[in-house]
Formats: sequence, structure tokens, C-alpha cells
Amino acid sequence: MPLLAGAGAALVCALLAGGLALLGTQPARTIGARAPLPEAPVELARAEIPSDGPQEPAFSEGMDEDVALPGVEDAEAALNPSPEAAPVPAPVTPEAPLAGLFEPGPGGPLPIIASSGQRPDQAYAKAFDGDLDAPTIAVVIGGLGLNRALTLEAIETLPGEVTLSFVPYARDLQAWVDRARADGHEVLIELPMEPFDYPNNDPGPHTLLSDASEAENTRRLDWLLSRAAGYTGVINYLGARLGADAEALGHVFSVLETRGLTVFHDGSGRRPALASAQEMSGAQLALVDRLVDANPEASAIDNRLLELEALSLQNGTALGLGSPYPSTIENLAAWANSLPARGYQLAPASFVARQRLAAQADPES
Repeated sequence: MPLLAGAGAALVCALLAGGLALLGTQPARTIGARAPLPEAPVELARAEIPSDGPQEPAFSEGMDEDVALPGVEDAEAALNPSPEAAPVPAPVTPEAPLAGLFEPGPGGPLPIIASSGQRPDQAYAKAFDGDLDAPTIAVVIGGLGLNRALTLEAIETLPGEVTLSFVPYARDLQAWVDRARADGHEVLIELPMEPFDYPNNDPGPHTLLSDASEAENTRRLDWLLSRAAGYTGVINYLGARLGADAEALGHVFSVLETRGLTVFHDGSGRRPALASAQEMSGAQLALVDRLVDANPEASAIDNRLLELEALSLQNGTALGLGSPYPSTIENLAAWANSLPARGYQLAPASFVARQRLAAQADPES
């Protein structure tokens, strides 16, 4: 029996070997071919790729195994951009100073009215296509440039319609002005003016004084105004004593008017003296209606903002002034967002100044 089993297995193996040999001698079948193959196939392996330098192998030892198919990496980068791959473009700073609108000053460019008649307060004003019939409110936040954190918070948190005012002594003042304008804000420069308790209460170097000569105050003004470029106007810092001297203040206003700048004033001093100074100089003067954070508590700020709303309904416009307190910035930002739904519009300070100037020119309008 073992012999018979071995013989049977040998026979089966012989038959299988013969069958395979027979199949190997048959011509290969062409499946789905519609044209005969060329007699001499192209040897792609011998084709050379022109190159300006040595070619790296497509794959080499030690190469990263995480290989993506063509297009996959591009799609992933587009859907999930990294800061290095897709940097966020920085806002473009409007040009300042503009050609024809400045002359050399002791600290930099001094604003002037162009030969065409264009004024700096027109050229650097924020574009605003507002409703002339809507109750309009402007708010200026001053005291900026000295505290970096608070200045950045004001620039980045408040809407562009809020006007920002910078201290002339701030380090890198032009950079701050550029940053504010790039973020859409209109800019003012603060002018230190003499208070009643000067020099115990000293606003700073180059303060404008009531008993200084016109030439001296002009020299001080030139220094203050040449600290930066790109602002639409000025606003006082302190100045109750100078604000009570119509003649001295009138000279200051005259210089500012000849340079094409709008004057904003918080009312420090005496209103009749301010009115006389404006009449003497022909200055474009806009008086502040409310200090929004004389009391920096949130509830008090909200009440002052409501008073600005009431004044805008009564007079058509209202102008507020505040400081960069955290409570002021937070409450002002929330309040500004609510205005359009309630029928008010927030506007740059220059817009309100123009509205008031037009109303003065045509009281019946």
C-alpha cells in the first residue's frame, strides 16, 4: 500500500508539470486592445530630464514617511492656514503728511493750508457718509499715547467713528497716530493750556500761557504741532486761565485757523471769552457738551451717554469727551454698538464740527 500511494503521487506531479509547460508555450492573449502594440516599445527608463543642477531622488533613505499626494498639502494649507503660511495683512496707514499740506517745523512737519485751498482738517478727516437728518453723536477719547496698554485698547476696541486724541509728549507719537489712523480712527493732538493754578498744576513743556507774548505762544505752538502729522485738529488739555483771556486765546485760535485745523475745546474757562476768541480769529470751533467720565463709574458713564443722546435729539448733534479708563472704553464700545438700532448715528468729531459750522452759517437750516 505505501508503494502504491507513492506511485500515485508521482503520477499526479508529472501530469501537473506537463500541463504548465504546455500553457507556457501558448501566445499571450490581448484583452481589450484596439490597436496593435508598436514593434519596439519606448524605453521610458532611458529618457533624460533636462536639469540645471543635480536631481534629488524622489525618495531616499531617511526621508519623512508622511508624504502627501499632490494637491492635498495645498488644500490643507488653505483650509488651515498657519501664521507663517498665511499672515494676516496689516492695515494700510493713510499717507501723512500729504504733499502740499506741510512745511518744516522745529519737531517735524507743520500743517499748512495747500495752495489749492485744501485744509489739513479736510484732508485727514475720516470719510463718513452720514445721514444729515439723523441725531448725530461724536465722542473724543483723549490722553492717549502715554500708557501703551490703554492706548492699544482704545485703538483696537473702540469703533472707528470714535475720535482719538494724543498727548504731544508721547514717545513714538507718529507711530501711535499712524496706528490709530490705520485702524480707521480720526486723530487730534492735545494742546496744553494754562490752568488757574499754574505752575503748581503744570500741563507740561510748551504750555500755552495767557501772559506770554504772541511770538512766544506761536513758538510753543509750532513745537507742539510739529510733533506728528495726519491729525485733523486740536483739543485743549486744561486751560481754564487761558480760556478766560479772550485776547491771548484769540491769538492761539488765529494761528490754528491759518494752519487749517479745527479747534475742539472742553469749555474750560469762560464761555463769553471762548466766543470772543472764535469771533476774533474766525476759527472753526466745536465745544464739548459733556465729559462722559468725570465720574468713571459705569453707571455714571451710562448716564452721560444718555445725556448725549438727548442733546443730539434736541440740537441735531452732540459732542462728548472721555479718558481711556477701562470702564469708559468698555461702556462706550457697548453703547456704540446699540446706537444704530435706536436711530442714532456715531460720527467722527470732524463731521459734527462741519454740521455745526453749517448750522452757524445758515441758522434756519
